[in-house]
Amino acid sequence: MKYAVIGERELVLAFALVGVGGTVANTRDEAVDAFARATGRVGLLSQAPVEGERPKVLILTEEVSAMLEEEVREWQMGAEYPLIVEIPSLHGHVEGRKTLTDSIREAIGIHV
Repeated sequence: MKYAVIGERELVLAFALVGVGGTVANTRDEAVDAFARATGRVGLLSQAPVEGERPKVLILTEEVSAMLEEEVREWQMGAEYPLIVEIPSLHGHVEGRKTLTDSIREAIGIHV
């Protein structure tokens, strides 16, 4: 299964050390372009990847996900690959956003 990550430079480098490719995104334009390439849409700065090269899991930092809120929501409603997973950045969780554990607790009603 192929993975990809979009986030800050240090995080992308850390994932690269374990073989996960990624794109550094510090601005909304960079994030939109990287997201477009990973999901197979034509980006502003480059062309879409071949179907077999698209990741099955796309890891976004919470900061990048906040920049791409509308695009991510639209993509998730389409129920297509790649599956989008949000992780905290190196600075920790973004204030006011639910963590995965919070979402699970809310969904099943059990505190783990």
